Amino acid sequence: MILDYKDINDLNRYKIMSDTVIPRPIAWIVTEDEGVLNAAPFSYFVPISTNPALVIVAIGQKEDGSPKDSLANILKNKKATICFANKDNASEVQKCAIPLGKDESEVEKFDIDVTEVLEDYPARITSSQSALLCDYYSTVDIPGVTTPVILEVKHQYLEDGRLTERFHVNVDNVGRCGATFKALVDLD
Repeated sequence: MILDYKDINDLNRYKIMSDTVIPRPIAWIVTEDEGVLNAAPFSYFVPISTNPALVIVAIGQKEDGSPKDSLANILKNKKATICFANKDNASEVQKCAIPLGKDESEVEKFDIDVTEVLEDYPARITSSQSALLCDYYSTVDIPGVTTPVILEVKHQYLEDGRLTERFHVNVDNVGRCGATFKALVDLD
């Protein structure tokens, strides 16, 4: 199922986003540049608005001070697909935290299955139950080595059966709890 956010009213968009983007989820962000898919996990990630539908992710630098590939790709291509980690793919997410060269794909190196959702966006991680298809909105200039990036959610992929009649989302996301992943409980 593909949800087009322009067709969903503010209240229901709020319910979908707040039920999907739960505290400190693992944002497995897929970007693309020159045919190379980059899939990187981030835990500094939250929704900030439902109209427009915006999320923010804080992206640090590489050890050499250059921008991480996710940031460079977002700024260049203006697109990102945010996939949510779950208990079935948590080990793959952890592998993707290993730094690779700009021309190396985590998807290829760790044999992660991806599926194209919409032609204009990077592929989603097939094992993710939900994914946000986003356009670059802006960055926030703050001191330090982290760049907060604001992304506008244009579409959302949800596995069939994960959205209730009342627009609540039931997914098996994992989140960051200290230094470990933890399955997050279903909250009604």
